[in-house]
Amino acid sequence: MKNTMKQYVDYIVNGGKSTMLGIGPMSPALIQACFELGKEKDLPLMFIASRNQVDADEFGAGYVNNWDQFRFAADLKAMADKVGFEGDYFLCRDHGGPWQRDKERKDHIPEAEAMALARRSYQVDMDAGFDLLHIDPTKDPYVVGKVIDIELVLSRTVELIRFCEDYRKANKLKEFFYEVGTEETNGGLTDINAYEAFINELNQRLSAEGLPQPLFIVGQTGTLTRLTRNVGHFNDKQSAELSAISTRYGVGLKEHNGDYLPDEILLKHPGLRITAMNVAPAYGTIETRAYLKLAEVEKDLAAKGFISSASDLKNVLARECVLSHKWEKWMTDEHKNKSEEQIFSEPELLKEILELSGHYNYEKPAVVKEMQTLFAHLKSFGVEPERYVVNKIKDMIQNEAECFNMPGLTSRVANANNR
Repeated sequence: MKNTMKQYVDYIVNGGKSTMLGIGPMSPALIQACFELGKEKDLPLMFIASRNQVDADEFGAGYVNNWDQFRFAADLKAMADKVGFEGDYFLCRDHGGPWQRDKERKDHIPEAEAMALARRSYQVDMDAGFDLLHIDPTKDPYVVGKVIDIELVLSRTVELIRFCEDYRKANKLKEFFYEVGTEETNGGLTDINAYEAFINELNQRLSAEGLPQPLFIVGQTGTLTRLTRNVGHFNDKQSAELSAISTRYGVGLKEHNGDYLPDEILLKHPGLRITAMNVAPAYGTIETRAYLKLAEVEKDLAAKGFISSASDLKNVLARECVLSHKWEKWMTDEHKNKSEEQIFSEPELLKEILELSGHYNYEKPAVVKEMQTLFAHLKSFGVEPERYVVNKIKDMIQNEAECFNMPGLTSRVANANNR
């Protein structure tokens, strides 16, 4: 019998000193690394897909491996079977809701249309068998830079949960769990009192309609991801207060923007009773750095005559990254409005943009071609590039999992439920 996501959250909320890891599915190599590690370390896997990463074909699918929800679910199952993983893994919608695809926000589509698209995306999530739906109505192109009114967040949240539950019952689908709130600093939940008031009011409104309480509430612990580092200021005291509040309501505190945090912060998470932490772009960065390291080796081998020539992966990927403009949302203020020409003329900035946005461009035809050339050259010399990349990603995730006391968690939760 598999553990449910709720059983994991209940175990941690009730004193189990662990933190779960929400993993942004940045590539097939990452998925392989996760399932191998999950099997080796007896830990659950929670894949958190944003609408930009994985979404229905009618919205243009996702930038990761061209996944829609069904292909994503099928590829996860195929990889689990391939590596012999028999533990628990969960498909989670991260930042579902209106205007959560970049294009919707840039196009300033009207609220009614944005809500309709959000509902449609959730329908496909549910049809594809997702386990957790993040209801996040706090992205709004008409309220840029201001705090979104909490009443608006509450009413949209209840409306979307009501819709999902009605759809679930009408189609006789399995039970889904919900995550609410946002890490966005303009989401209005940065204050401890506002956080508790939000949970209290939301629970009352959901109860009045017979709707389920959320499994996770997102809280702002002080983290903030920019470029390839965490520029926020993790707040131990606030994190402890937030987890105390969420524990009182029997829900898990979910932290977003956990990328690039040092071990001295990660190690505190279980003791602070942070139930789960999301990481995404940092995995893309570690994978891109692995490809760039392989390209260095290839170039060195070619220069010394061990192989006939070298690919142009680094330059091709750098060019695709800059032209994609996917780096813009991760920029710090001093680089915000720089032109493509300026970026190409600043080697250090170009390197950072390449590392932080490489994963958005793995599927570009020109990049695929250079990657294939790189791999063929290295294999001819006896290097196993795919294994190297997967191992680099595994090293990072294993470190986070160890800091979070995750090894053995699947068995611990199963044993707790069988008592």
